[in-house]
Amino acid sequence: MKRTNKGAQPEHIGQPPAEFVEKRPPAKGNLVQTTVTGTQGPEAASSGLDRVREAAKRDKELRFTNLLHHISVEQLHVAYLSLNPKAAAGVDDVTWAEYGEGLEERLVELHDQIHGGRYRARPSKRTWLPKADGRQRPIGIAALEDKIVQQALVGVLQPIYEEDFLGFSYGSRPGRSQHNALDAIYVAITQRKVSWVLDADIRGFYDSLDHGWLMKFVEHRVADKRVLRLIRKFLRAGVSEDGAWSETVVGTPQGSVISPLLANIYLHYALDLWVNWWRRHQARGEVYIVRYADDFVMGFQHRSDAERFQVELRKRLAKFGLELHDGKTRLIEFGRFASENRKSRGERKPETFDFLGFTHICSKRRKDGKFKLLRKTIGKRLRAKIEEVSQTLKRHRHKPVVEQGRWLRSVVQGHFNYYAVPGNREALDAFRTQIGQAWLRALRRRSQKGKSLTWERMQRQITKWIPTARVLHPYPNQRFCV
Repeated sequence: MKRTNKGAQPEHIGQPPAEFVEKRPPAKGNLVQTTVTGTQGPEAASSGLDRVREAAKRDKELRFTNLLHHISVEQLHVAYLSLNPKAAAGVDDVTWAEYGEGLEERLVELHDQIHGGRYRARPSKRTWLPKADGRQRPIGIAALEDKIVQQALVGVLQPIYEEDFLGFSYGSRPGRSQHNALDAIYVAITQRKVSWVLDADIRGFYDSLDHGWLMKFVEHRVADKRVLRLIRKFLRAGVSEDGAWSETVVGTPQGSVISPLLANIYLHYALDLWVNWWRRHQARGEVYIVRYADDFVMGFQHRSDAERFQVELRKRLAKFGLELHDGKTRLIEFGRFASENRKSRGERKPETFDFLGFTHICSKRRKDGKFKLLRKTIGKRLRAKIEEVSQTLKRHRHKPVVEQGRWLRSVVQGHFNYYAVPGNREALDAFRTQIGQAWLRALRRRSQKGKSLTWERMQRQITKWIPTARVLHPYPNQRFCV
């Protein structure tokens, strides 16, 4: 019997589910929705979206023909409040606080533009963020009104797709986090029949997303032409870099409010449903998958399944304009018996794989020698973060020590909040120590007298301001089982 992750959907007879989607059924009228004139209160808007969710749950083939009325003035207000007030401004140079001046009048006008068909999406402002490997990641910053409309649209569409998405999809979904995904792969490797791990990476996913396929996938559930037109406007708005506009024929800006949902919809039909079908109908042994956005890891019981799947996965992705990154996609022997099996063949220790900030390592418990899955902060990410903090300390070394201490406390605590998992204490201690040393070097450069500052004296400041490393997350099987 092949075990499947929780949340599987029934497939259509005789074909993979995603293939069924490609030939979508005719639109049905959805009786749960009625056109609303005027504005709705927050309670009415919430009640309306609850009915949308119930209808999506009740009928998996229902196409919603009347969704735009859910984007009310109140829904736009909720969307505005949910945005990050400190986020960078887009091409309009309007900040969250500035837009809040005369907010109600602005939202009423925005609502009229949307429902009157006069709303126009602005291009995203492209900026570049450094990656840990030295390369740069393109980020699209939408204009503030576009962020509001996108957030409101996500609020309308998400109740529908949350009833469709599978249990092994974790990225950008309500009530799910990176640690839930990490827990799932931990439990699969330590408690299920996993002997091989496919660490997969889709090359430039957000830049390669095909607009034609995306709209076909969206139309499987959405038949409201006004909502479809809104999505197309965001996809075709283009990007602005150094004042120059360029068209976007494929892709969706990474960093925009609506992109995570669109990405999940795309991969749900292009990947998730097909994987679920494949492991039920093609695999000889157990197969597991954990996906967070475009990053996914798979566990296989048999090598033959893993190798055959990898070949078919390339073909599947190519059909939808996607490809695996050869340099980052690896099939490795990994799991409870990997070390012994490799040792018996005279081979080296099992390779490691990285997932969501952690390097996963085959290890053993000291007390009984049994298998242990060790997770440590990815080395290059740890070094990059230390370097980033060191450079900031150098630039602000003349600020009061109290101000520097408060900032460092928040930075270190934020790091611990994510990386403080069982087994990672050594990396946490190293991070704390090296941050303390970087602070000492910065303070010594304040003046000639700073050179007299010793490590012993510095320890008092470190103890006062920098949190002590301790495990903050439970063991994965505890949280995952709950």
